Amino acid sequence: MEIIVGTISPLKENPKEQQYASSRPVEARILNVRPPRKGIAGPSGMERRGKGVSDPLRGRVLTIMVPDSEVLPKDIDTANYKVVMRFQKM
Repeated sequence: MEIIVGTISPLKENPKEQQYASSRPVEARILNVRPPRKGIAGPSGMERRGKGVSDPLRGRVLTIMVPDSEVLPKDIDTANYKVVMRFQKM
């Protein structure tokens, strides 16, 4: 017999529920829209940013806010996700 003192481990979600949770629509609000970054050359003529980051020329940068973070996938910081947006006028 094995006696373990402490808490039980959390129950794992059903894979179907987990897939549904990450694929349902997430409502967000646009906070800011700005043009893409341009190269920033320092006094030496070299790029000042650490990474060689280049935004697409025709791109726009959107800053969004999701009011309820519970609808976001739990591993959004560590996993790669494809984001699909649909715009709807209010």
